[in-house]
Formats: sequence, structure tokens, C-alpha cells
Amino acid sequence: MPVAVMAADYPSGAVVTPHRHRRAQLLYAIEGVMVIETEVGRWVAPPTWAVWLPAGLEHGTRMSGTVRVRTVYVEPGANEYMPRQNCVVAVSPLLRELILAAVHIPLDYQPGSRHEMLMELLLAEIAETPRLPLYLPMPSSAKLRAICDAIMQTPDQPHAVADWAHSLGVSEKTLYRQFGRETGMTLGRWRQHARLLLALEQLAHGEKIIDVALNHGYTSQSAFTAMFRKHFGAAPSAFYR
Repeated sequence: MPVAVMAADYPSGAVVTPHRHRRAQLLYAIEGVMVIETEVGRWVAPPTWAVWLPAGLEHGTRMSGTVRVRTVYVEPGANEYMPRQNCVVAVSPLLRELILAAVHIPLDYQPGSRHEMLMELLLAEIAETPRLPLYLPMPSSAKLRAICDAIMQTPDQPHAVADWAHSLGVSEKTLYRQFGRETGMTLGRWRQHARLLLALEQLAHGEKIIDVALNHGYTSQSAFTAMFRKHFGAAPSAFYR
């Protein structure tokens, strides 16, 4: 069949080691937060969003909190309007209900049946859903990846660019230029984006906004809230609602 939906539940901290699928897939957590990592980038997906992964893309997944995953597997060519690249998509109430209903559809549903029509509507909703800025590109060189790892491990630290450039034996200008070439983002924007995506995980666990702000390098809750609203279109207090 061109579409199938499977369910799997994981405890907090569970890790699915890197693997790949013949089919494209939409990974959606109805509870908890997934962190999905590939060679080219990192995605964070709370229950309002899902991650689209093209067929053949190797990826691993880490669970933040108890996570209930519902995965939509899509055969190549099932719908010409499916996303061409990996991305995060918004999950509307309709798309959520379609995914939940599709879990109970047998894998051998009949052509022309109600089950097939539901699956076709599911594909149409995936094709039309908005894409969201929850992707963190990773550089290809090991030295720049080490910088990214340091930022993600200690997001509250200022991380002097001059020190990084010195450790790599290059000028600051060269470091900025190489980072931009490998990620498509400036180092400052990447660091800001990384902090916000890391903050999403803590917010999902119900931690206080002021604590999340300070843990990710912001000097005040208001500064964090302003940047969060600018990036995601909602205040941290309202985001998961």
C-alpha cells in the first residue's frame, strides 16, 4: 500500500540509533518531544509539529520525556506534492486526527475503500501543511562541528569567537566565512537558533520560563520571550497550548 501508519511508545531518554528507510516518513509525537539528528542537521519536534524525512535519509532519534510516536510511511511517488526535502511541518487538528485514525487502518486496505480515501486525505494534508523554522543545519567539517557541540552543551556561555578562531589557527573572518559556507547561516544566528531549539525541550517539560531563559544565555525572561516570540510567533507561555 502507498501509505501506512505505525505507533510506538518510548521512555524518556530512549535513543533510536541511526538508520534509514526505503520509504519517506512523517515522524509525529502525540506526546513528548523528539530530537532527530542526521549528518546534515538536527530537528526538534514537539507535539504541535512533525518531521518529514525523505526516503533513504539516515537519521537517529532521541526522546525527551515519555514520547508516543506515530509514524506515517509514504511510498515514493504516492503523492507528487510531498515535500522534496527534510523539514518540520505544522500539525493541524485535522492532520492530527487523520494520523490517529490511520493507526487503526490495516496495512492491506482495499483500493476504493473508505480506508483508502482517508489515507489520500492524510497525504493531501501533509502536502499542504506549513513548514516551520525548527531545523538546525550542521557543518560538515569536524572542527566546526566541535564548536557547535560546545554551544549545545553549554548554551548559557558567551563562547568567544576569537578563542575559537585561535584554536583553529584561522582568523575570525575566515571562521565566519567557513561557517556560513557550510551551514548557510551566520555563526551568531546559528547560536541563537540552537539556544531556542534547546529551550523548547526544557519548556516541554514544564520548567519555569525564567530558568529556561537563564540556562540558555539570556539575561532576563523578557529578553528571552521577545526573541522566542520573534522566532516562533508565540510567547513561551502560550507555545505548547
